[in-house]
Amino acid sequence: MANWTALLPANMLPDDANPEWMSKADNSWQLTAATLVGLQSVPGLIILYGGAVKKKWAVNSAFMALYAFACVLVCWVCWGYRLSFGDQLVPIWGKINVALSRHYLLEKAFLGLFPNATMVFFQFVFAAITLILIAGAVLGRMNFYAWMLFVPLWLTFSYTIGAYTIWSSNGWLSTAGMIDYSGGYVIHLSSGVAGFTAAYWVGPRLTKDRERFPPNNILLMLAGAGLLWMGWTGFNGGDPYAANIDASLAVLNTHVCAATSLLTWLILDLLFFGKPSVIGAVQGMITGLVCITPAAGVVQGWAAIIMGVCSGSIPWFTMMVVHKKSELLQKVDDTMAVFHTHAVAGCLGGVLTGLFANPKLCNLFYGKYGKYVGLFYGLQMGAYHNGFRQVGLQLVGVAFVVAVNIVMTTLICFVVKLIVPLRMTEEDMEIGDQAAHGEDAYAIWGQGERSENSRFSTYNDVETGSSKARGQVEMT
Repeated sequence: MANWTALLPANMLPDDANPEWMSKADNSWQLTAATLVGLQSVPGLIILYGGAVKKKWAVNSAFMALYAFACVLVCWVCWGYRLSFGDQLVPIWGKINVALSRHYLLEKAFLGLFPNATMVFFQFVFAAITLILIAGAVLGRMNFYAWMLFVPLWLTFSYTIGAYTIWSSNGWLSTAGMIDYSGGYVIHLSSGVAGFTAAYWVGPRLTKDRERFPPNNILLMLAGAGLLWMGWTGFNGGDPYAANIDASLAVLNTHVCAATSLLTWLILDLLFFGKPSVIGAVQGMITGLVCITPAAGVVQGWAAIIMGVCSGSIPWFTMMVVHKKSELLQKVDDTMAVFHTHAVAGCLGGVLTGLFANPKLCNLFYGKYGKYVGLFYGLQMGAYHNGFRQVGLQLVGVAFVVAVNIVMTTLICFVVKLIVPLRMTEEDMEIGDQAAHGEDAYAIWGQGERSENSRFSTYNDVETGSSKARGQVEMT
């Protein structure tokens, strides 16, 4: 043991559980950040989806998110993590292997001063939320059995390719110098394109559901949105893999951009529709969070404001104007507008990163000064080639992610369709949760009677459907 350890207090001395290479502070922050991101999905998006959909779809929508979270974790430790961050098989994919052995999990991670176990968990919550975001595009009609197959297949053959290519230290776009600070490409652009593609193949909801699909609980939806927003502290703050100043900057930029985007969307709603829409404000919040994600720790605060204005206006325009004029966008039933909030906003954030990336901040994050230069700084410094190269790489990243997700999502939908139907029957879609799961989100109806077709309708009742029995129960 080195002599310097004699100067440390007893609780800081290295031992088998605290090796010399591990930083307790970084490890603690990384586990906290991972938990914050996990809370965005469970219960964040569970609550948001459950409240934002029509009452008859509340259980199904929430359960699609819960199932995806659990399924992804098992697939992740068995093969997904090593495909995404393991040894290279090809420049866009790792070698398949497990992340379960004590020897592997307690080794130092490929980046950061913490063990593989921490990194596996941290990267898992990002993979999980990507699948849950895809679910938002197909709510209200996708066969749950098809979803059960879709999740592991898409994780394996689409997500891992994007993660390895862009985030792995050996990936093609990673080594080329493309910037995706925390998932604007790997998570948001991917989920937006994959969700839109899956929605195309699954087909639309019932006509009456498309025409009228009111949220069953806006306050519940807002609670889920709040968890999503606050959880983004871990989403972007955890990606330096250290409790350092870059993490602090990333967190502040994240919330500044989200707030600016929300206000921009709100102002546009007021100007053009005359009323401040709560749902619109949530959409603006989400587009701001998505847009800043690829740039959070590599841009200055003024750039975060500009990105917020862009993310609150450009996706608003594509959703409110372009969508209504495009035959393709009208044809594809994207329930939660994932294409606009994630694909458009993610693409926008990636391109703006290529413009605003600050070389000094990039050096804090990547440790390679001069390789990552936003176009505006390149022009200012006279490094024109580097600036245009950065924008070019960001655009190549967009093309790659879009192509991979259209192709792989289409193939996966065809494979799933060979096994089970992609969508529920018309009759089951008329019923909703009861047909899919035999359960209702809200058990009490009308004047206090229980839903007669609920599997739980006989609990505490002497005779199902008997008012006499109900009266006897109430008296006792």
